[in-house]
Amino acid sequence: MATTTTKKAVTATHRIPNKGRLGTAAPLAFTFDGQTYAGVQGDTLASALLANGVHLVGRSFKYHRPRGFLSAGPEEPNALVGIHRDAARKTPNVRATVQELYDGLTAVSQNRWPSLAYDVGAVNNIGSPMFSAGFYYKTFMWPKGAWAKVYEPRIREAAGLGVAPDLADPDTYAQRFAHCDVLIVGAGPSGLAAALAAADSGQRVILCDEQPDIGGALRYETGASIEGQDGWAWAQAAAASLLSRDNVRVLTRTTAFGYYAQNMVGLVERVTEHLAHPDLTTPRERLWQVRAKKVILATGAIERHMVFADNDRPGIMLASAARSYLNHYGVAVGRNVGVFTANDSAYPAAIDLKKAGVNIAAIVDIRDNPSSALVEEARALGIEINPGRTVIGTDGRLRVSSMTVQAKSGGPERKVAIDALLMSSGWTPSVHLFSQSRGKVAFDEPTQRFLPGTYAQDCISVGACNGADSLDATVDEGFAAGEKAVRSTSASKPKVDKGETWGGGMLGAAPGSGPDQIVKAFVDFQNDVTAKDIRQAVREGMRSIEHVKRFTTNGMATDQGKTSNLHGLAIAAEVLHKPIPAVGLTTFRAPYTPVTFGAIVNHAKGDLFDPTRRTPMHGWEEQQGAVFEDVGQWKRAWYYPRKGEDMHAAVNRECKTVRTSAGLFDASTLGKIEVVGPDAAKFMELLYTNPWAKLEDGRCRYGIMLREDGFIYDDGVVGRLSADRFHVTTTTGGAPRVMHHMEDYLQTEFPHLDVWLTSITEQWAVIAVQGPKSRDILQSLVDDIDISDAAMPHMSVREGTICGGVPTRLFRMSFTGERGFEVNVPADYGRAVWEAIWEEGKKHDACAYGTESMHVLRAEKGYIIVGQDTDGTVTPGDAGLDWAIGKKKTDFVGIRGLTRPDLVAPGRRQLVGLKTKDPKTVLEEGAQVVVDPKQPVPMKMIGFVTSSYWSENCNSSIAMGLVEGGFSRIGETLYVPMPDSVIEVEVCKPLFFDEKGERLHG
Repeated sequence: MATTTTKKAVTATHRIPNKGRLGTAAPLAFTFDGQTYAGVQGDTLASALLANGVHLVGRSFKYHRPRGFLSAGPEEPNALVGIHRDAARKTPNVRATVQELYDGLTAVSQNRWPSLAYDVGAVNNIGSPMFSAGFYYKTFMWPKGAWAKVYEPRIREAAGLGVAPDLADPDTYAQRFAHCDVLIVGAGPSGLAAALAAADSGQRVILCDEQPDIGGALRYETGASIEGQDGWAWAQAAAASLLSRDNVRVLTRTTAFGYYAQNMVGLVERVTEHLAHPDLTTPRERLWQVRAKKVILATGAIERHMVFADNDRPGIMLASAARSYLNHYGVAVGRNVGVFTANDSAYPAAIDLKKAGVNIAAIVDIRDNPSSALVEEARALGIEINPGRTVIGTDGRLRVSSMTVQAKSGGPERKVAIDALLMSSGWTPSVHLFSQSRGKVAFDEPTQRFLPGTYAQDCISVGACNGADSLDATVDEGFAAGEKAVRSTSASKPKVDKGETWGGGMLGAAPGSGPDQIVKAFVDFQNDVTAKDIRQAVREGMRSIEHVKRFTTNGMATDQGKTSNLHGLAIAAEVLHKPIPAVGLTTFRAPYTPVTFGAIVNHAKGDLFDPTRRTPMHGWEEQQGAVFEDVGQWKRAWYYPRKGEDMHAAVNRECKTVRTSAGLFDASTLGKIEVVGPDAAKFMELLYTNPWAKLEDGRCRYGIMLREDGFIYDDGVVGRLSADRFHVTTTTGGAPRVMHHMEDYLQTEFPHLDVWLTSITEQWAVIAVQGPKSRDILQSLVDDIDISDAAMPHMSVREGTICGGVPTRLFRMSFTGERGFEVNVPADYGRAVWEAIWEEGKKHDACAYGTESMHVLRAEKGYIIVGQDTDGTVTPGDAGLDWAIGKKKTDFVGIRGLTRPDLVAPGRRQLVGLKTKDPKTVLEEGAQVVVDPKQPVPMKMIGFVTSSYWSENCNSSIAMGLVEGGFSRIGETLYVPMPDSVIEVEVCKPLFFDEKGERLHG
């Protein structure tokens, strides 16, 4: 645990006067592990700690090795800390390189005990041979009984880095949906150039960047000049210009974390994480779901570390990170700094530090003859350059103190004293979002890197993420993409006066950490994956890079391998003696960087976690004393007890009343979808088993929807309102998935059809009036619809008005087997129309009935409920619904599935009725059915009970069940074993009342 002792503030000894951009910023105080430090406004937690000479900030996951800052951005794998505002606001695993400093910030290190400097877990480093790659697949196997009581509890205790908060999150989160013509991800020079080009067109542009400031790499590149200005100054001017335009939205502190179908990009905006005292009414984070016509990816590139022995000590970091800390924050990462590189990009870091007064102990360049203007400038400054050499190790317990240098070919070793070591093996284009868009990357052999290849969506990659190595090329690509996205622009392309250019590098382990050396050369810092682990995975049979990844956990930490993936791939390829692209590339998945549960869950917590939905008649039902049940998110009236009645008495009364007089039922929760368009009938023909083309206007039909495998997915009555309009009903629980099912097929399989789908479930309140007197009740209320049997027979639909002008879609249909109507009215009129019908119903001794009576009444007629009488493996034939399949139809979803041999094989479970020999015995739903109750346990179960009720109208119990070969067992006696008895049942047709169906037509 972190100490709570506050000590005297440490001064920022490594902040260089007149360096960086924070010189006049307000001073801030913060604490890290109980020690108070000084920082300034604009710092990150990382830059502030480095300004105070603090490099040790964490411990690695497996070996508990001391770790410091590797980077200055979101790719950081080491510096994960907890940020504590109060008891309820404790956020674990925050990247210190991203967390902005505010006054009073409290941070704690993680994954150590009792303290960061003295961590008992470091004993794992000594025992590291026991924890090599894949050790968890080979250990904890014996003794068998120890897993549940010893191994698993200990492993779970050790899992993770930070500690999850144990109090409810008191903060609020927001979400917004946005549409734009052009979305630009990344506000570096290429993204800014694209935004300037697109903005001038007047079209809607969104520019987002994860940093608090606009500019990208220009924050540290001192050699950039655009339009006669310093690169950073140009970026700020460009940002100001964009912010002044009404058609442009600039989102800073906003990460594009996921690229989804149809150019939907998920963004998360950190709204208050940088504030000392955020307004509690302001959301902590905001989730943006942006749909863009065109996406421009200007996501840059990520510098890779060098893979060599003990490359993980605090003080060893990326060269670009050191430049960021120096040139933006004014912080020197050390006083005596070494450099280990395989390309030119580390030289500017050494040059900038040297000019700021920091001693550069030596540059170790793995290349034999590095030659460039940067190399010559470094020599001119008196910096020692060691070409053709490698770093074979480092020393230092809690911070690097020296590096050991040797020629690549071996020979004498030289130890160089240092207090920081900068490294660069080259740059990896950030193709994460491109890959998430389902684009295919291509390996560029000359530069040894993966670049965007085949595009799957309307997007384009520009700048460093597309392989551009110079500022000129970066700006050119960005501006051209912005101009093309809007087709034309009046803006002028920014003129690059000068810029930094570098390329090359290396992949894999450096000399000195090859297969013959037993050293810890780290590839993945957070998960403690070494080059040796990658080689071991290949030796043990892992040939796919995805298998290597899972065996070693390389790239599976919170940074998702942003710095480690290509190194691991190159090492595996070397051992396999294959070219890199032949080994493959791991899949980039959302989110790009960790996203909080708060941002994703958003408002959906507490009472809103699973919103309660109520029908327009809910208030009336409450007044009548209805007992409610939860059906999905809906509150539905279960039954309406009168004084002295229990549930059974109320249900018996309701069922008798419906069959002798009439009943009112609130059916508003049924799913309702409107299918509209010239090809509406063609679409229905493809989505349902039934034929629809010849269904007359004003008539209805019971429809069955299948999955591709031929099993029943949903059912409902469909009314044809006109030649191009269908009113589709679904089960209550199936409404969302049926809508999704329809939309999925319309967009992916039948996009040529001219059809629109609209969910209208909540638009219409539905009042079912069922029973012999249903027409008498409605007759005086319907304004302009003839509801006589001749004019409106069973399975008809009419549009008109009711109750003096209320629009209605009136269906003649029944789920009880009685004459019935379903009155659809706009939801706002639902209660008023219900009350009017109720007043008329009382004159005819009608009652209100709930879902339990509805279930009994439909079961008396053998009407199925999808999901209760089907279990996902039932075909129309199994349910006795073959008649609902169009015999002349040549295609519909599921038609091929129905022909599978196992779906037409004898002995399938089929839906039948079950009558208990003792009519007073009511079966339990879910109870198993057997042929021989005396067989030994485990018995062979041939089916189960799907629906079971007491029927007052039949004066007996009724039940339905799925039984193997059920249709051929009609009249046979089967058995239902129960804990205290065996119940005899007779198999019958699933029809218990009005077998001829005469009551349906009055």
